[in-house]
Amino acid sequence: MARRPLPRRGLSPLLAPAWRPLGGFLGPHRDDVVQSLAALAFSAITSVVAGLTLASREAQIASLPGLLLFVPAAIALRGNVFGPFGSRLSTALQTGTFSWSLRADSVLGQNIVAAMINSMAAGLALAAIAEVFALSVADGGDALGIDDFVVISLIGGMIASIVVLVTTLGLTVASVRFDWDLDNVTAPLVTAAGDLITLPALVASTALVARGGTTTIIAAMSAGATILSLLILARSSLDSAKRIVIESLPVLVAAGLLSLGAGLAIEAAESKLSWVMLVLLPGYLGTAGALGGILSNRLSTKVHLGLIDRTPLPSGTARTDMAFTAALALPIFAFLALVAQLTAAIAGESTPGLGMLLVVVLTGGLGVTLLVLAIAYYGTLAVVRFGLDPDNLGIPIVTASLDVVGALSLIGALILWQVT
Repeated sequence: MARRPLPRRGLSPLLAPAWRPLGGFLGPHRDDVVQSLAALAFSAITSVVAGLTLASREAQIASLPGLLLFVPAAIALRGNVFGPFGSRLSTALQTGTFSWSLRADSVLGQNIVAAMINSMAAGLALAAIAEVFALSVADGGDALGIDDFVVISLIGGMIASIVVLVTTLGLTVASVRFDWDLDNVTAPLVTAAGDLITLPALVASTALVARGGTTTIIAAMSAGATILSLLILARSSLDSAKRIVIESLPVLVAAGLLSLGAGLAIEAAESKLSWVMLVLLPGYLGTAGALGGILSNRLSTKVHLGLIDRTPLPSGTARTDMAFTAALALPIFAFLALVAQLTAAIAGESTPGLGMLLVVVLTGGLGVTLLVLAIAYYGTLAVVRFGLDPDNLGIPIVTASLDVVGALSLIGALILWQVT
């Protein structure tokens, strides 16, 4: 629900409105802006760590044909699973249905069960699709086998999922303790956790790849455990968890398919991506997705609370939330470019210069933001229209659309400004 704006401590009531974006034109409470920008900035910094991992492991990744195209989908899957997980917890907190019970049939317990099964099942599906994509670009050369992709996706993905799950639960504790709005921080911080852990987890899991029968046995056991988990859930009485999986899994797979399309674009343009662009790439995609996640989460919660008018043109609260998201885009994409430039300078790597880096990132980033606004709003309306829960589907729908467009927008900006 809308909260009464509180003046900033130490400021007179007459000066307090100027602290709010554009003198209060955008409407959100000061705390919403601070929470979201802080979370997005942290996400941008941690994404550079992921980018450094990608750049430092470039030779190793290149030695495993097809792995680079899988990376965006693997990173996005953590956000697509645990972003909605956090959104559902936020809705439960605000509607008074949340409790800290870990019983399997509790609200929290069923959400944890659904999130982990979604992560495993979608990971297995992505491994199969990635094999098809890898063979299509192998051009007669060797590509990772299906057992390799299954091991990387399920073993590396499960390590990452456990860490991101604990992070999301920690955010929930912090939101209660410090009076944060989970809708403002979940998407960026889940993205940050996914960026930090997913790439290292995938790289670590490659130690189990290309080991003949050992890899095949591990892949078969992992796939069997995933299928068994689905069957056990189907026969259980956990109705809420079943609904989450049934609604989410098709969208997660579709989102992964489009993320793999982004991977194809990245792999095709790999020769055009300099060191600094490889460092920048995870943060660029993650920032766009996090902005969409913030907007989707805010809209979803307000749909549940009856505060959104479902009209073709956004009105009232929806328009305010969209303006809020757009206002976050400029500073956070500029900050991302600055962090990438500083990282390259410290590492002694060449860049096109801070000015040109800003131009490239802002050109692509602001264009992507316009798409974020449209997809988040109309995607939420479409989900509700079909009687589905926007908490389950909002973030995957946005991410699915943004992965391909986001990758292409960055590559397009590089071509437009003739940056190599």
